[in-house]
Amino acid sequence: MCELFGMSASCPVTAKGALGDFRLRGGLVADNPDGWGLAWWESGVFRLAKEPLPAHESVPFARLCETTLSNLIVAHVRKARFPPVNTMDNTHPFKRVCCGKEWVFAHNGLVPDIVEMERANNGSVCQPAGETDSEYAFCHLLSHISQNILASPAANANFSFPIVAMISELIASHGKFNFLMSDGEHLIAYGHDRLHYLEQRGSDTQGGTCADSAMIATEPLPGDGNWIAFEPGELRIYRLGRIVGRILTRPSGQIVELERLPV
Repeated sequence: MCELFGMSASCPVTAKGALGDFRLRGGLVADNPDGWGLAWWESGVFRLAKEPLPAHESVPFARLCETTLSNLIVAHVRKARFPPVNTMDNTHPFKRVCCGKEWVFAHNGLVPDIVEMERANNGSVCQPAGETDSEYAFCHLLSHISQNILASPAANANFSFPIVAMISELIASHGKFNFLMSDGEHLIAYGHDRLHYLEQRGSDTQGGTCADSAMIATEPLPGDGNWIAFEPGELRIYRLGRIVGRILTRPSGQIVELERLPV
């Protein structure tokens, strides 16, 4: 049911080992043959490459695994479920501009009810180009982010992550909802039922030495490191390889734990 990979680091690196292992999960070592996508932050903007084809067979993806140099990556391999159609528009990650920032988003899970919920949303800020529940969920999150900023302009400088956590848990109550999202500064990861993280300090991160790095993956990837499962309903926020916030919610959307960490 799709898989996710994300990385945040304190300086640009390739992450080619982990990203190369993740590419093989696109139809070779895992059943996700219906498309791949890679978004990476470079020179102040998100670059995006994707194909509605098996990742493990993709020459462009293999090349990008070797050459992409970035401190922020969001990647996805797809198992088409909603809808079971392979098109470029249905391939993750998705990219939108909202609230003065460029955002990318990729999802693992199934929340078909979100389509009608977002269509009925009078505060919608984007129109999906494809048909996936994932892209509708992305637009739904962005609409709430926009509403929060309009209600409190200071939130644009001090982003209100609790809003994202609460809306994410409400969406998850309609199915399964794990995602990676970024505004070009933060890597935002929400684990409803299937996500893991690996944090490293002062280590060589496969392409360059950075003080800090963090990787997120649906399933632990090969290699050294202690991958840790997200708690159900856990939102983790990273900036430059370090966790800067952690929020736990429950099915009602209620925040039960809020932890802000020093940058």
